[in-house]
Formats: sequence, C-alpha cells, structure tokens
Amino acid sequence: MEIVCLDLEGVLVPEIWIAFAQASGIPELKRTTRDEPDYDKLMKWRLGILKEHGLGLKEIQDTIAKIDPIPGAKEFLDELRSLTQVIIISDTFTQFAKPLMAKLGYPTIFCNSLEVADNGEITGFKMRIENSKYTTVKALQSIGYDTIASGDSYNDLGMIQASKAGFLFKSTDKIKADHPELPAYETYEELLAAIKEQL
Repeated sequence: MEIVCLDLEGVLVPEIWIAFAQASGIPELKRTTRDEPDYDKLMKWRLGILKEHGLGLKEIQDTIAKIDPIPGAKEFLDELRSLTQVIIISDTFTQFAKPLMAKLGYPTIFCNSLEVADNGEITGFKMRIENSKYTTVKALQSIGYDTIASGDSYNDLGMIQASKAGFLFKSTDKIKADHPELPAYETYEELLAAIKEQL
C-alpha cells in the first residue's frame, strides 16, 4: 500500500514568507528552507524580524488570504487523491495553512503550530516532532505503507531519500546539482506520471 507525501510551499502553493516579504516590504524575509537548511535557526531569525517591525499573526494571515495555489496544483492533487492516499507534510503552521487547505479542497496536512500572544505577536513555535518530514515518513512505513515523496527544499530531502521513490519538484539549481541521484521535475504532468509509475 502506497501513500504519497508532498511538501506544501513551493510545490502546491507559493512560498508564504516570500509573499509576506513582498507585501511587508521586508526583503530579508524572502529567506526560506531553500536557502537555510536549519529550520529552527531560520524560524528564530524570522520571529526576530517580525518583532523588530511590530508585525504579528494578523498581518501574515492577511497576506495568506490573497495567496492562491500554484496554477494546476489543485487539479494535480485531485487526480492524485483519486488514485492513492496523499498527506501533505509541511513545516508551516496550522495558523498559516488553514485558508490554503480550503483552496486545495481540504487535503490532509501534518504541520506545526505557532505560539501567539493575546495581542497577536508570534512569540514562538511548536514543532510537531523533531525532523518532522523524515520522522513522519518512517512512522508511515512502520505501519505498513510504502511512501512516495516529493518536495523542493533542503528540509524535504530526508523524506524523499527515505521513501520507496522520491522526486524533487520545482527545486533550486543548487539542490538539484547536489543531488543528481534524485529525479527532478518542473511540471505537475511530469510529477504525476512519475508517481503513477510507482503505484
């Protein structure tokens, strides 16, 4: 029995932090897991910038409300879900993901949560589990699933490499060059065809 594990940002929806960097006019916030392999370090740095600029959850949610899935993403996901079980495994947060899940037809998502003060300031974040993507894939395998995984960033490599089949999707030239052993695709048609071969 197969289960497909997909990353969210950069694969199905645009990067939330890049959209917020543009909306807020703070270019430093464009830094993502494509640039920084250490997620804990990246998030602490982001929260420092938000605090410095007096920005909180509401401002980010206002930006997220205007984000639409990448063209073709919902159709890809709908077709994939008609063929097999699909879980989105993301390092984003429930407070960010909820409106995006509505636009994608409410797929299952495993993600993290933010700690938010009464005034809306994001004071911290709670990771669901350490090394969440890799750990989740290993847990699914332990209950009898063969996993097929796809993502675009450094934090996706663990789940991609641990799976029966794994693919880079819309990744960076550096990650593709560092991992020539991983098939890399740019279109949903290509990715869907590669996944279908494994089902």
